Amino acid sequence: MVAVTSSADGGEIARKEVPNTPDEILGVLNPLVKKWFFSRFKEFSLPQLFGVMEIHSRSNILVSAPTGATKTLTAFLSILNELVDCSEKGILEDKIYCVYVSPLKALNNDIGKNLKEPLEEIEKLAGRKLGIRVAVRTGDTTAAEKSKMLSKPPHILITTPESLAIVLSSSKFVDHLKNVDWCIVDEIHALAENKRGVHLSLSLERLQRLSQAMMRVGLSATIAPLDEIAKFLVGVADVGSGRFRSCKICDVQFVKKMDLKVMSPVPDLIDASQGHMRDAMYGLIDDLIQTHRTTLIFTNTRSATERVINHLKEKFPRHYAAAEQTIGAHHGSLSKSYRYGIESALRSGKLKCVVSSTSLELGIDIGYIDLVILLGSPKSVARAIQRIGRSGHRLHETSVGRIIVLDRDDLVECAVILKSVIEKNIDRIHLPTNCLDVLAQQIFGIAIADKISVNDLFSLIRGSYCYKNLSFKDFKEVLDYLAGKFISLEDRHIYAKIWYDESTGMIGRRGKMSRVIYMTNIGTIPDEMFVTVKISGTEQVVGKIDESFLERLKKSDVFVLGGDKYQFGHAKGMVAYVHASVDRPPTIPSWFSEMLPLSFDLACSIGRFRRLMEEKFNHNRSKPEIIDFINEYLYVDANSAESIYSYFREQFLFAEIPHDKKIVIEAYTENRRHYAVFHALFGRRVNDCISRAVAFAISRTQHHDVEVGITDNGFYVACGKPFNAAAALKLLKSDKIPQVLSAAIEQAEVLRRRFRHCAARALMILREYMGHTRRVGRQQVSSQILINAVRRISPDFSILKEARREVLEDLMDMPAAAAVLKLVEDGKVKVKTISTSMPSPFAFNIVLEAHTDVMRIEDKMEFLKRMHQRILEKIGEKGAKATDSASAASEAVSA
Repeated sequence: MVAVTSSADGGEIARKEVPNTPDEILGVLNPLVKKWFFSRFKEFSLPQLFGVMEIHSRSNILVSAPTGATKTLTAFLSILNELVDCSEKGILEDKIYCVYVSPLKALNNDIGKNLKEPLEEIEKLAGRKLGIRVAVRTGDTTAAEKSKMLSKPPHILITTPESLAIVLSSSKFVDHLKNVDWCIVDEIHALAENKRGVHLSLSLERLQRLSQAMMRVGLSATIAPLDEIAKFLVGVADVGSGRFRSCKICDVQFVKKMDLKVMSPVPDLIDASQGHMRDAMYGLIDDLIQTHRTTLIFTNTRSATERVINHLKEKFPRHYAAAEQTIGAHHGSLSKSYRYGIESALRSGKLKCVVSSTSLELGIDIGYIDLVILLGSPKSVARAIQRIGRSGHRLHETSVGRIIVLDRDDLVECAVILKSVIEKNIDRIHLPTNCLDVLAQQIFGIAIADKISVNDLFSLIRGSYCYKNLSFKDFKEVLDYLAGKFISLEDRHIYAKIWYDESTGMIGRRGKMSRVIYMTNIGTIPDEMFVTVKISGTEQVVGKIDESFLERLKKSDVFVLGGDKYQFGHAKGMVAYVHASVDRPPTIPSWFSEMLPLSFDLACSIGRFRRLMEEKFNHNRSKPEIIDFINEYLYVDANSAESIYSYFREQFLFAEIPHDKKIVIEAYTENRRHYAVFHALFGRRVNDCISRAVAFAISRTQHHDVEVGITDNGFYVACGKPFNAAAALKLLKSDKIPQVLSAAIEQAEVLRRRFRHCAARALMILREYMGHTRRVGRQQVSSQILINAVRRISPDFSILKEARREVLEDLMDMPAAAAVLKLVEDGKVKVKTISTSMPSPFAFNIVLEAHTDVMRIEDKMEFLKRMHQRILEKIGEKGAKATDSASAASEAVSA
């Protein structure tokens, strides 16, 4: 049975509700493939029952299933079957039948190995060579291997998005891509949410133009919205009507059993000493590791990964500091060879434990893991499922996950994540659209491959989901840039890359170096490196910071480096100039750039829980009743339920409980500094927008420069002089927020850095030229001169326009921020301003997060305990009254 849903764009997405029977699949399998399959597996998995026949019958299909649910074999079984069949019948052609694309080279190598092994086993069963070729083509492939592929193309080509774009523009190899039957996109969830996915979506349209009958297979872990991912996979069939190509979705979710728990190392998260908390946490982690065979621990930052390993080795040398390595780290800052060594040691079962940031989330083969520990919130439901799914990686094994929390905000967040995982509420990912820098790069690649008419090119581009709404004006502006229409850019050594004959409407490549420039500068991942920090007016170097951290800094922001505080002045190239001797507290923690943002959907779910809790307190429910509700609504233990109850009770009695229908602005004064804490639980990406807009409104209307600190749960604005935060928020209108935010970021460091990234993608700045690599510092200096040059041409020059869009829509979440402001305008979200003598319990972490660097962790814990004690003293009298009233209500109910 297939459920068909029509989209607003006119396309049809069909959800396959009922799987095929095993007999139906057996009916199409070649006897050799059938024999091989049942020598390895007892039965077909659920994804195979849903997907194999669709791939066999040439239907576009998206298979969404948890990690380790045999998605890859589902995709390849029909294809291997057809190739074996063709070989047996003597009709196997020298052509590429299938292109397989994944985001990771390591995953490609795994797939290559996992395909060659079954083919060898099938050949043994056949008693002869079948002649089926599988080859991997990535940036690591040697010239000799590429030459071999050219003379004898592989039947299955395994590649990355970047290498696919290169072969599509290769004058010789492109002939092998003219009759492809299948294209498989693996880990599509990891590609769709960034510019690599945008780039790939255009490559898929180019490949479809060469192989008109090609069908597309998407493989995804748990993700939402599936209908949009399916459209992203297949693209638009008819640009005029906006009708998408047909696609069947096989949503085979939660077929795996899960054993999940949120754990606190101590019964009381606020009154435990730091030393006791740390010892209890590492004791708990060690107990979990020692009672399992192989454990994978996920942290949210690279620095935390190193810290966990260091503490475990120090505290339990007998377990982890032995001569034979039993624990290892895996994150993006480590060398490729070291990471491969860790992956290999995991596969061979030599490691007891591996600690990772995000690098092991995707489906690289890392062997048997029987426990996943998440230290702190993974910030998204889909990420929690993906990480926990790395344990019990095989289909019928149980995924065992433990989330360890260390503060009360984390406890509430992780409890709601667990509820969402169990109840299958997956947060939606953001798919970037109309990226003009990627468009420029791909148009250049298309022009290199062949001449094409502008109308055909525009139709081809609008076939991509990511460009379905591209305006002809934006398209034409990118063409004008590529064709060298802006002569003034030649002063900055930016020359025409294509020719464009407006009389015939044709474009083509220009210059002998075009192909080399394209091949050596392709890709969407920006070059990043560390930025040197110097004292202004001197050449004294105080250290280095991450470039992604620098782009978050605004003038006068205070941060900590090497234990000292510095105030940011300006940046030039890859040098940040700062002022020392700062007496203000930090406004931004050094690990801010590494933090994963809370997803908007998950933030709203936490807000909903807060609202339900407020209702209970407003109706004077007794403690046992509220504890029962917490246990009913969330999946937590007794300690956690008690902590959550106390946390909400303290907030309710001291101030107000903010939630999804109520933003609370909490004003207080401390050390002659005025603070306004916005309790706006919408996630960091939304709060980045609203806080910048509020700060911009205050500076324009009240003429104060304010300090801003942002978290997932809200943000604060502070100033030495009194200001009206509520009035600034009221000035913001949802329909004007794009203009306000564009003005707010125009001189910001974040726009300058992102412009460099976009200019490099659009090949305005070349990373590689004539055999020379341009360092990131030189690229940044060039981009700072270039941004002024393009502003003189037009404030809306296509690549500058794209840099703004990337900051406001991809890095931040302007559409969601506008939606929140619209709810405020319509009265669906109330705004309430309160005054307090000190930060409320919910405000502690919002105000403290930026100060974490300058306070030793012990001091922070002591500070929180003192604040907590003061809160309890303040609410003591109110609490007594509330308890009496709740008891009276309870007695009345009993009576």
